[in-house]
Amino acid sequence: MVNRYAPWRYILLILVIVIGAFYAAPNLYGEDPALQITHRVNLIDDAELGNIRSLLENEDIDYRSIELDGNNLLVRFDSEEKQLRAATQVREALHDSDRRYSVALNLAPATPDWLTTLNALPMYLGLDLRGGVHFLMEVDMGSAIEKSLQRAAGEMRGFMRGEKVRYKAVQTSARDVSIRFDSAENRDSARLLLEDEYRDFEFVDSNDDRSWFTRVSYNAAALEEERRSAIEQNISTLKNRVNELGVAEPVIQRQGDERVVVQLPGVQDTVRAKEILGATATLEFRLVHGSFAEWNSTAASGKAPIGSRLYTQSDGSPVLLKRSVIVTGDQIVGAASGIDQQSGTPDVTITMNSNGADRMARVTRDNIGKPMAVVFIEDKFEFREVDGERIRHRTTESQVINVATIRDQLSKRFHITGLDSTREARDLALLLRAGALRAPMVIVEERTVGPSLGQENIDRGFLSVMVGFVAVLLFMAVYYKVFGLVANLALALNLVLMVAILSIFQATLTLPGIAGIVLTVGMAVDANVLIFERIREEIRLGNTPQASIYSGYSKAFGTIADANITTFIAAMVLFGFGTGPIQGFAVTLMIGIASSMFTAIFGTRAVINLIYGSKQVSRLAI
Repeated sequence: MVNRYAPWRYILLILVIVIGAFYAAPNLYGEDPALQITHRVNLIDDAELGNIRSLLENEDIDYRSIELDGNNLLVRFDSEEKQLRAATQVREALHDSDRRYSVALNLAPATPDWLTTLNALPMYLGLDLRGGVHFLMEVDMGSAIEKSLQRAAGEMRGFMRGEKVRYKAVQTSARDVSIRFDSAENRDSARLLLEDEYRDFEFVDSNDDRSWFTRVSYNAAALEEERRSAIEQNISTLKNRVNELGVAEPVIQRQGDERVVVQLPGVQDTVRAKEILGATATLEFRLVHGSFAEWNSTAASGKAPIGSRLYTQSDGSPVLLKRSVIVTGDQIVGAASGIDQQSGTPDVTITMNSNGADRMARVTRDNIGKPMAVVFIEDKFEFREVDGERIRHRTTESQVINVATIRDQLSKRFHITGLDSTREARDLALLLRAGALRAPMVIVEERTVGPSLGQENIDRGFLSVMVGFVAVLLFMAVYYKVFGLVANLALALNLVLMVAILSIFQATLTLPGIAGIVLTVGMAVDANVLIFERIREEIRLGNTPQASIYSGYSKAFGTIADANITTFIAAMVLFGFGTGPIQGFAVTLMIGIASSMFTAIFGTRAVINLIYGSKQVSRLAI
């Protein structure tokens, strides 16, 4: 038997080793305490970079580097003490000039530029290793259902007017919509039409001495769908907001029926995180009611005409808007600021989903030449002590941020014009892109995982990997001699490849992931043990060393493949049905199995062939 590999096999092995070492290298450089400075509207330029540098130098604060990182300004420091001191000074200086600056404490990878330019980045560390913040947020489902009913009520008003149905009033409560009629005949005919048009609702009739009513509420299936849609929309919006924060690999997932877990690894500034996550802003598009004179007289009297509501614009002036909502911010899927080609003034291009586009087309078709307003609505929560109990209290603030004239029928994509400046256009586009929460959310639990705890976990996890790794190395070297040393080389390569793969795919390493690596270290030598024992058996049967090596690798392959495939399937099941920590364990286990198969079979065979291939040997050091 001839144990030789073709040259291309050795070239392939060398390429794998070089690429693996290259992409694993960024993990050796660690992270620097850093300040991440962003502006909510404008991009930070070189002039502002110079201002920050001058500020730090005037305050005698040493920094490692200062650079523009995309839309952010990143300042690195040698210690957390300097980082905290700089954060205080920078916040005071920037907030005095413009309160739309955000200064967040963060941890930035210290990878050299020559590696990052080739897209070699360190793997992400989870909250348990890197430190960060953990929030448990609760969705106000009552508010979500109420807003949905308000939209439905507006649609029902328009539907009944289109069908020439006479009704007296439509009122919305937290649970249903009440439609009042002046006769039983009108009520019955309206209910038949509404039941055919709105299949997701239940209709219950009632009456008193002067009026006849139909109460409209969601059926059980539609109510559950509204709840599911509300929390999924909020999760999507939270992900967009976290992207604005610049957090790598956040965890945002549903917990139960009304709660969402948000974990932000590496974020040390909980105030900044809460500003973004806790912002419960929504948007509404409404038609404008009346004239300037009527707005001022209504503001003076405090009594709005029927079908309208008084709002305040950003400059403090009053404006009357119709109660019927055209579309809301949760129906917007994209927004971009620019310049209107016709007028040369700033504008914002908005893209809506199918439901919003249909509704916008119907309303604007009948109101060309009339003004439409964008209303910014923010729900704020505070806790109050009532009879010894901590009660959550909500207040709502509304402000008109834009009034523009409808120049044509609008649909999926349309422009908002009439903006005063490009900065206002960018501000509005940023707000729309970030998305509106379908329902208000409140932070019910907040935990901060300090960097010291994360470092302790990293040190202990690293120690466990090293202890297990060294113990296996010693056993293999003593028990299998030269073959054991070859297996140790494969084991070291296996660790490098695992780290490289995690880094290439920018996976998140957690404590359960480290447990998966430790398990893989022990399992990685299983294949070599099977091969080496098979070689020993062939030698005891009287075969030559070359024949024993060939038979050992070829006959043990089936057993190795079966064992690793079954383990890989189990890891896939863990990943598919598990969540969080279980998935982290499964990912590292699957990667470890795949890399150990390559190193234990292909890698060790290549080295053994170099040592013993095509040589006349009388015995093997095994």
